[in-house]
Amino acid sequence: MTKSLVVVESPSKAKTVNKYLGKDYIVEATIGHIKNLPEKDFGVDIDNGYKPKFITIAGKEKVIKKIVELAKKSDKVFIATDPDREGEAIACDISDEIKKAVKDKLQIKRVLFEEITKTGIQRAMSNPKDIDMNLVDAQTARRVLDRILGYKVSPFLWKVFYYGLSAGRVQSVALKLICEREEEIRNFSPIEYWSIDAIFSKPSGSSKSFPSKLYKIDENIIKYNGEDPKIESLEQAHKILEDLKDNKFKVIDIQSKEVKKNPPAPFTTSVLQQAASTQLGFSPKKTMNLAQKLYEGVEIVKGEGNIGLITYMRTDSTRVSPEAINSVRKYILDNFGNEYLPKEPNVFNKKSKNIQEAHEAIRPTDINITPDKLKKIDKSLYQLYKLIWERFVASQMHNAILNQKTVLIKAISPKGLTKEYIFKTVGSEIKFSGFLKLYKDIKEEKAEEDEEEDTLLPDISVGEMLKALSITKNRHETKPPPRYTESSLIKQLDNLGIGRPSTYALIVSTVIDRKYVELKDRKLYASKLGMEVNKLLAEYFKDVINYEFTAHMEDELDTIANGDASYEKVVDDFYKPFIKDYQLAENKIKEIKSNLIVKTEIPCPECGEQTGAKMLKKWGRNGLFLTCERYPKCKATANIDEDVEKEEPQTEILCPECNSPMVLRVGRYGKFYGCINYPKCNGIRPYTLGIACPKCNQGEILPRMNKRKKLFYGCSRFPECDFITNYEPVSKQCDKCNNPYLEKRTNKDDTKYLYCPNCKSKFDLE
Repeated sequence: MTKSLVVVESPSKAKTVNKYLGKDYIVEATIGHIKNLPEKDFGVDIDNGYKPKFITIAGKEKVIKKIVELAKKSDKVFIATDPDREGEAIACDISDEIKKAVKDKLQIKRVLFEEITKTGIQRAMSNPKDIDMNLVDAQTARRVLDRILGYKVSPFLWKVFYYGLSAGRVQSVALKLICEREEEIRNFSPIEYWSIDAIFSKPSGSSKSFPSKLYKIDENIIKYNGEDPKIESLEQAHKILEDLKDNKFKVIDIQSKEVKKNPPAPFTTSVLQQAASTQLGFSPKKTMNLAQKLYEGVEIVKGEGNIGLITYMRTDSTRVSPEAINSVRKYILDNFGNEYLPKEPNVFNKKSKNIQEAHEAIRPTDINITPDKLKKIDKSLYQLYKLIWERFVASQMHNAILNQKTVLIKAISPKGLTKEYIFKTVGSEIKFSGFLKLYKDIKEEKAEEDEEEDTLLPDISVGEMLKALSITKNRHETKPPPRYTESSLIKQLDNLGIGRPSTYALIVSTVIDRKYVELKDRKLYASKLGMEVNKLLAEYFKDVINYEFTAHMEDELDTIANGDASYEKVVDDFYKPFIKDYQLAENKIKEIKSNLIVKTEIPCPECGEQTGAKMLKKWGRNGLFLTCERYPKCKATANIDEDVEKEEPQTEILCPECNSPMVLRVGRYGKFYGCINYPKCNGIRPYTLGIACPKCNQGEILPRMNKRKKLFYGCSRFPECDFITNYEPVSKQCDKCNNPYLEKRTNKDDTKYLYCPNCKSKFDLE
């Protein structure tokens, strides 16, 4: 019996699909793309309508051969690669390979699995389509635009800095955001201001107290963000406290209002990445890997095979199918009651006009598969599913209703005040929990200091006298804008219309992998290299590496997908301004490079005494380094810290060679103490953690870095002592076995804990 062939992208997806389709179908996986632009060739014919040259990816010949052989034996071929532009392009490549090999008129159709469930697969198989060449052209245009900029600008960066750097059309704009924020922070000048804070209570009969803040002096409403009018000095704050001494306080106004809090929309890709970062601590890359698994299928009952748990995870849309709406509304009614169910389904405004609106929002495929039923699956998968499930259910629940009360309290002095002082407290309580019964959205950035805090207020009324338990002054400074996190960077890219659901995670991971940006404590710091690269790109490629143009090109790609513009026109709109910038930059390459070489006053340690030669500061593969200005006649070099321009303060550690103070430096393989008289004196000492080596008890543990830049920890007496560990030792005694140190380790969900390597005990990380 002749079978039909179904082609998908991943083996795990193939396994789940095959379970539902049964014995009349053969399901085969491409394992991603089968074709790409060549690695060692430009691959785009600029003079022939920007025609791309796609070649078979090395190693995919066997995959293609197998798919073609199966197609020859099949009566129909259904290509079910992912339902987006990238999947459409892969489908087109597979179709072309089959058509070349199979001369007969074999029916090849495209099917879109929005969800990998029995219903979703049956729906897709009963509604096959032709491959959408508009989507293919849009994806081809994206790849060609990225190739044009990357292939030209990356070698330009090699000439200026060093071989191996890269530039990307969207990646460079993300770097621009991070670097501009870094500049804002560096140039920020804090403004001092003071707050007057009080704790009030009823004079008697109640132990409940509540905080309040000075709100108004005469007619001036005090601002607590550094703007005028403000309490700007210690002297002014002292004067206010003196005025308020021995005062009585009277409630002069209470305003109450009902506030409705709307439920959130179901997840789009960017919002899911933001929420998973804020609430679960997941990186965008990890989130998308987990979401891919939830979409393709997870085994929740042993022996019953995989089940697709969520709909397709790359989407800009908040749209939800009527069937899913009916299902979740029934669930809310059955499990929360009629008061939690709105009369009509909640509808959320579309934020985008692009092709991804064809998809639904990210939601559970079956609302009755509750998180409680999945506790035996991988913890990270469970956490992400729970987040998606709760957000989706909450999106169709009733508003939360809060009672908000604003209380104004006036200072009344027996001696008579020359100024009027009024305090304000804002309190709220939940009148009806609504969607908050299930889901509470956690904001990443803390509220500004001038925002009012919700306080639980006692039962008070207008005209009532209050007692001031305390009135204090507190100094504040305005804060610079916060550094981007992976989450907030994606949010900003999304707001600017830059990037698409399939690219957000890759954009963020790329700027980190290229060492343009460092991720520390979940914040993105521009490295010195990143700052220099951004400065260069901003100056010489300002026509194409800017927010407006990049967002415009995203819209242009959408017009190809929608059939409203041609591939050649859109690529041409990018190429013409780009090549003008590129040629100007190439003409100035010598000038650009010379401006990045800095002559220092450090004499060359090899030939300086004889020739007077100085060391030059240059960029190399390992960052900034020093090299003799007489190179290549003199090949003397020295390492310097890439990210520290000024030398660190001297320590109390003395040089073993000349007895001078030493400074902490960073070299190729990590931190070390170097003589302050370098390069005249080459004395060094290892940088240790102050923890005795547990193996020899003679040396100390120190951080090291291997040639691959991987951090590990070993004994300072190496090679005499070969102690080594991949975990960071912490100078803290184990409470259970008194081992002198613990190790910092990480759970699968990225949470950190302390571990005793001796008795295997675990402790919370304080």
